[in-house]
Amino acid sequence: MLPGCWRVIVLLIISCNLYAQDSLVTVQNKTVTLKEVVVRNNLNVAAFIERIRNDTTFYKAFRNLKVLGYTSLNDIRMYDKKEKITASLYSRTRQHVNNGCRYTQVLEENTSGDIYDKHHQFNYFTSRLYAGLFFAADTICGETNIVKDAAFSTQGKSGLAKHKEQLKMLFFNPGKKIPGIPFIGNKVALFDDEVAVRYDFTIDMEAFKGEMCYVFTCKPRADLTENEKDKIVVNDMTTWFRIDTWEIVARNYDLSYNAGVYDFNVHMEVELTKFGNYLVPKVLRYNGNWDVVMKKRERCVFTATLFDFTNM
Repeated sequence: MLPGCWRVIVLLIISCNLYAQDSLVTVQNKTVTLKEVVVRNNLNVAAFIERIRNDTTFYKAFRNLKVLGYTSLNDIRMYDKKEKITASLYSRTRQHVNNGCRYTQVLEENTSGDIYDKHHQFNYFTSRLYAGLFFAADTICGETNIVKDAAFSTQGKSGLAKHKEQLKMLFFNPGKKIPGIPFIGNKVALFDDEVAVRYDFTIDMEAFKGEMCYVFTCKPRADLTENEKDKIVVNDMTTWFRIDTWEIVARNYDLSYNAGVYDFNVHMEVELTKFGNYLVPKVLRYNGNWDVVMKKRERCVFTATLFDFTNM
């Protein structure tokens, strides 16, 4: 027989477990699971979902790189099908900004394999894409970090420029249709009713590297039919938000699709930090492979680590 005080404690634990339940709410025709800790925190769910739909802070963080100086550690590795490194680049670069212009200085660099072609241009699409995000080989002037009126568009673009713009749409503007990508453009519009019905949405609270955050997760429903599974592109999207400002702290993606003429399987992780009033990327990790008919499959892992930010 337990002592009286222990019986009280046991009953309290059982009582807490009975009432510590998740809640289901419907917001904009979408069913969202609220973890018990979120329910107790009285989050305005409708406003939070709307903020996610219209969020620009993530895109703004990357646009801030156009007006700030920073140092970047760049680690790019290309692999063959046996997971052997075939080409690589490790470098330390510094972006300088002055009078509305910016350029990249290579401080140190080590390469292997055919990461560059004979003209010292990147030999792989993935590495060219990386360079387009973090390197300014020539001096670039007249850019701003203004998000308003900086809408995504592929109009007038082709080749790598078009692919980079499409990636930015997916990366910075999740939940919106992406024009120009065959077969999948509307399948990533997570908040459109016909797409949202295939997903479970969950809001929780947890610590991310010591900071308590709201966590918004989108995952395909477990009961999808095979036909419905064929329409899935975003296998997981998890975003951590600051509780007080709702700014994004970090975001992870798992994306995959097989359209016959091309296929891809990509995992991305991004961590953001603050430099003064600027929200900026701190770490970006990519692990993925993709293949297009008539082209060689690319398997790449890269990490960008950004630090020593300046505004002059």
